[in-house]
Amino acid sequence: MSRLIAVALGLVLTAPCLPALAQTKATAPAAPAAQTFTPNHLALAREVMLSSGIARSFDSIIPSFADQIRKQAVTRPEIQKDLDEVLTQIQPEMELQKQRMINIAARTYAAKLSEAELTDIANFFRSPAGKRYVETQPALLDEMVHEMQGWTEEVSEYIMVRVRAEMGKRGHNLQ
Repeated sequence: MSRLIAVALGLVLTAPCLPALAQTKATAPAAPAAQTFTPNHLALAREVMLSSGIARSFDSIIPSFADQIRKQAVTRPEIQKDLDEVLTQIQPEMELQKQRMINIAARTYAAKLSEAELTDIANFFRSPAGKRYVETQPALLDEMVHEMQGWTEEVSEYIMVRVRAEMGKRGHNLQ
């Protein structure tokens, strides 16, 4: 769950650092579902997706599937050696699956952002500030997930106290 929150936060945190995107987003038309893109548009979308650090989330998904398979086989130690060999053998196929998701994500970026916007964003991620932003993103996300957990509990309690108080004014006692 916290990994999902971290990925979502990564997506959210990427946009505010891109003033050019914020200025042009309001005027960018919605992309049709079956839109075709120039090779450069897709290449820029792929570069932005990769350089933004978003693809790091894909890096942990495939190994987690292998770990789940290993955990399911823990009661069968006699197959462990073969299972490890099979997982190693299909590693190239798993990498292809990851690349497939990267291509899907790049098409998604291309559908939402114009070639000009992607050029501006790619330039940001190529800059020292952009590289530093990506470098610090994992630590930022970890800290924000931690902070969000405490904040969520605090806000939940606050809202409940306020609702009880207001409902009390109306003659309702909530426990």
